[in-house]
Amino acid sequence: MENFLTRIVIKLLDTVSRFSWKSLYRFSDILRFFIFDVFHYREKVILTNLRNSFPQEKEDTIQEIAKKYYQNFTDIIFETIKLRSISKSDLLNRFEAESDILDHYYAQKKNLVVVAGHLGNWEMLNLFGSLRFRYQMVVVYHQLANQTFDNWFKDVRTQFGTEMVPMQEAFQRAVSPREKPFLFILINDQSPAPERAYWTTFLNQDTGVFRGVELIARKLNAPVLYMGVLRNNFKRGFYKFYFKLITETPKQEPTNYILQKQISFLEEDIIRQPDNWLWSHKRWKHKRPQVLHRDQLLEVKEKS
Repeated sequence: MENFLTRIVIKLLDTVSRFSWKSLYRFSDILRFFIFDVFHYREKVILTNLRNSFPQEKEDTIQEIAKKYYQNFTDIIFETIKLRSISKSDLLNRFEAESDILDHYYAQKKNLVVVAGHLGNWEMLNLFGSLRFRYQMVVVYHQLANQTFDNWFKDVRTQFGTEMVPMQEAFQRAVSPREKPFLFILINDQSPAPERAYWTTFLNQDTGVFRGVELIARKLNAPVLYMGVLRNNFKRGFYKFYFKLITETPKQEPTNYILQKQISFLEEDIIRQPDNWLWSHKRWKHKRPQVLHRDQLLEVKEKS
């Protein structure tokens, strides 16, 4: 019975993906009303995260950010469904890209490690990158428990050539040989196991950060870039993204330097466009443990 219902939902998603953008955003408005105004989906989590992240802001400002976030959240749902049937020309038209730095490194045949956060529509950006960049896109992801849905999302994500790597295989697959230079992309703003995390201050809160980015970057000794994504506030479904260099020489950096730079760049983007981040995620559900990983005790020194 469960498999039958799953197949029905998949058929529905495929059908909805062929609707016009205008129709999809109407559905988004309706869904936003029900899940946030009627059912108050994760309202406490969202408002708590915002209040703790921006303690200097008045409650009216917090509520306004939350309201805009609710709309962005449901927009992303329907934008992602649309990716099932999106044309290449439509997709390419929806991003403004500052990516000259990629051409610079591609000319040198260098692989790159790219770290990002849950800003804007990261699923749409993945597909855009596989069309626009000369690099092989390699994206680390969390597998879904439902295999049918996981396969559906994987088909969407890989339709233009992206290679998807399950998180538990990231370290091994990072060193796999490929036919051309690759971007190894990690979304690194989830909540890790506290005992193995790097702990720092992020958005005015004690925050653990996954160490995998730094481990993979040192293993590959590849340049590390931060990728920021900003939403177009005047046109729904349109985005701008850019890259910042974190380091060209990971093995020469102090322990945790890469993680600290990444989290600092992400914080700047969230402050710039606060409704554009994934506030409904329970980012701060863990507390700093009393006994820290030995690498936590090493000081991170900023470059001058």
